[in-house]
Amino acid sequence: MTVRELMDLIGARSLNYSAPLDAEITCGYTCDLLSWVLAHGKQGMAWCTVQTHVNVIAVAVLMEMACVILVEGVEAEPASLKKAQEEDMPVLATGKTAYEVSVLMGQAGVLPPAE
Repeated sequence: MTVRELMDLIGARSLNYSAPLDAEITCGYTCDLLSWVLAHGKQGMAWCTVQTHVNVIAVAVLMEMACVILVEGVEAEPASLKKAQEEDMPVLATGKTAYEVSVLMGQAGVLPPAE
């Protein structure tokens, strides 16, 4: 599944219009604790979070994730969007809960990361 296909699946909108949406998603993850995501993040991951500060983008870039999904209608901080644009990191936004997004991803075959 690509980021664009995921965006359609969960009814999200892209907050970073310059970022490519053709990256393949290898796994999905839901977590709001950045240190935990650093320990468990994977390349190609689609990451659901309510965190909106610039460090979210830094973690996603460091881990070479496919995208960040801001859930529950949270608004990205301007500095985060600026960093996402600089790094070509797709940031999606949805009003759905993290649980709803996780269920939809799982039903579509996006599994948790293999340890």
